[in-house]
Amino acid sequence: MQITSAGANKMLRALRDERSYLERMEERSREYVLAENEKQEPPAYDYEETTAKMQEIDRKICRIKHAVNVFNTTTVLEKQGITIDEALVKMAQMTQARLRLEDMRSRLPKTRHESYGHSSLIEYAYLNYDVKKVQEDYRKLNEEIMELQLELDACNQTRTFELEL
Repeated sequence: MQITSAGANKMLRALRDERSYLERMEERSREYVLAENEKQEPPAYDYEETTAKMQEIDRKICRIKHAVNVFNTTTVLEKQGITIDEALVKMAQMTQARLRLEDMRSRLPKTRHESYGHSSLIEYAYLNYDVKKVQEDYRKLNEEIMELQLELDACNQTRTFELEL
């Protein structure tokens, strides 16, 4: 079947939900407690059936993840000229860089330095960089991240690949 990356991720989410449901049901029904001389039917539970269902879900998850990985490593984003896989790595790197710039751009040029000693001198900390340059770099990086994210989103919603379950 042909599927988009977004569609594959929805399938993965549904499969994980189903597996979690099976795990919860198994947890509730694989053991039961009876008082002495109490008679009651045990809860419905079939180890082999439950295990087979979980293994089938795991097999499907493995196939879907593999297909998505192949798609990500072979599909090139046209505007960026890099694969989706590279774009995901680049996105993580740019996000880290943005956090660094966010911290740097929000600092004051001069702040009183907190000294924990017994010194009576008042000390100040000064920035050793141009805040305006950092703010401009932050703005540019934000735009780059947005452009990359938009291209990734469009690709994930429109480009299809073959998925054999």
